[in-house]
Amino acid sequence: MRRAIFLQFLLGILACFSVFCANAEDAYRYYTWVVTEGIQAPLGVYQRVILINNQFPGPPIEAVTNDNMVINVINQLDEPFLITWHGIKQRRTSWQDGVLGTNCPIPPHSNWTYKFQMKDQIGTYMYYPSTLMHRAAGGFGAINIQQRSVISIPYPAPYGEFTVLVGDWYKAGDKALQKTLDSGLGLPLPDGLLINGVHQSYTFTGQKGKTYKFRITNVGISTSINFRIQGHPMTLIEVEGSHCLQEVYESIDIHAGQSVAVLVTLLASIKDYYIVASTRFTKPILTTTGILRYEGSNTPASLPLPIGPTYQVHWSMKQARTIRLNLTANAARPNPQGSFHYGSINVVRTLVLANEKVNINGKLRYAVNGISYVDPTTPLKLADWFNIPGVFTLNSTKDFPTSGPAVLGACVFGINLHDFVEIVFQNSEKTIQSWHLDGSSFYVVGYGSGEWTIDSRKSYNLADAISRHTVQVYPTSWTAIMVSFDNKGMWNLRSQLWPDRYLGKQLYLKVWDNEKSLFTEADIPPNALLCGKATNL
Repeated sequence: MRRAIFLQFLLGILACFSVFCANAEDAYRYYTWVVTEGIQAPLGVYQRVILINNQFPGPPIEAVTNDNMVINVINQLDEPFLITWHGIKQRRTSWQDGVLGTNCPIPPHSNWTYKFQMKDQIGTYMYYPSTLMHRAAGGFGAINIQQRSVISIPYPAPYGEFTVLVGDWYKAGDKALQKTLDSGLGLPLPDGLLINGVHQSYTFTGQKGKTYKFRITNVGISTSINFRIQGHPMTLIEVEGSHCLQEVYESIDIHAGQSVAVLVTLLASIKDYYIVASTRFTKPILTTTGILRYEGSNTPASLPLPIGPTYQVHWSMKQARTIRLNLTANAARPNPQGSFHYGSINVVRTLVLANEKVNINGKLRYAVNGISYVDPTTPLKLADWFNIPGVFTLNSTKDFPTSGPAVLGACVFGINLHDFVEIVFQNSEKTIQSWHLDGSSFYVVGYGSGEWTIDSRKSYNLADAISRHTVQVYPTSWTAIMVSFDNKGMWNLRSQLWPDRYLGKQLYLKVWDNEKSLFTEADIPPNALLCGKATNL
């Protein structure tokens, strides 16, 4: 009798525990960020920089898969301001995207609180300002998302991690750069490169015999970089949230807006070694160095610096094709990434986006399929939600390039929810481009020289193409991606070269269906800022 009562009691406890676990929410992380301006000299010249909590770069976000983020941004600048979360998919809620197509900017000397979830994501990402040319002044930082403890990783757990933010920098400052662009002129080559906000000798210290994960992000606004560590090969393990085949590289190209994670084992003699970042496809080549220091080292790093590639486009394209998905590894969710057989899914629509320099009203602009994007005073998302006419016209831009002069406008493509779409970026310029898609990752299925044709599909990788959110397009070449649009909302597709984006190289994708459901899209948040034609709604 007593045993039966005990068993009933135990089963009751277990039942209660299971209900508790089923209803338990994922963790919340709360941040308060105060955005101010300060005076620093990253390249030896004092200039305005944008600080977050008095830090440049801004504080890193360290999170775990499915964490809920509550970030109160207090804008103490004298200008409207927004932060975008680069690579964070924000399931069902483009309201938190932090770009002018979805959010009203945070007015000067006021605040706004972002609320979003790191839903089913792991990996290396970043955040940065999306307004004006603020990104050229700072306000950026790292987002590092660890896997949950129940999810295995396809490589030995590293002894430690280092965050490496590499990017180009201008001495002129964001306001001067913006003035130059507004006058109709392009920008010159940047003045230098920074590693974690420092031009020379930023130091990472580790123990001999230990393996470290380096999370490397190109936070620059204009250039691709090549990254290498003197005497230390790098094993690539992750690209923007995707576990990849673990190829070993002496150096690796990282284009504007891209992130990678590599493993480095400290097996050399106890001393200091140079970490080198240099620009790609620029004349002259800009170079900066950091230091990998072995604990106990008394010997400084010695020349020569490890040699990297210079202008070789074919070298970079060939390397890019070696970055492939690890089909046997788990993703953030406990299911194999390779279970999504994208190569056997029917493509329902093809967009060929030709982007180029144009002249409109005597000034330099950039256009995509003949439309040079200009942000309306009313965010597209608000106009769509409240059915405000006269802000944008859906599908006013053609799916393929057309002849004729470019015009100013707000380009919005309508995409049906769950459509599987092929997008081809056609680059007719002699400079490299980089493109980013908010809200979704995509499979990079092909790179090629010259002009894309239907026959180019014969060269696609339809088995293990890497899934990422930012992709390069080589000079006078094309890049093809495939994407399942399963995230409802208004999403920005933009150039990651910030001067080009500022001058119109961007557009929006309205991913939608007729169903009104909180399971597919969240309602407008109670704290939403209203502006433009939506001010009094």
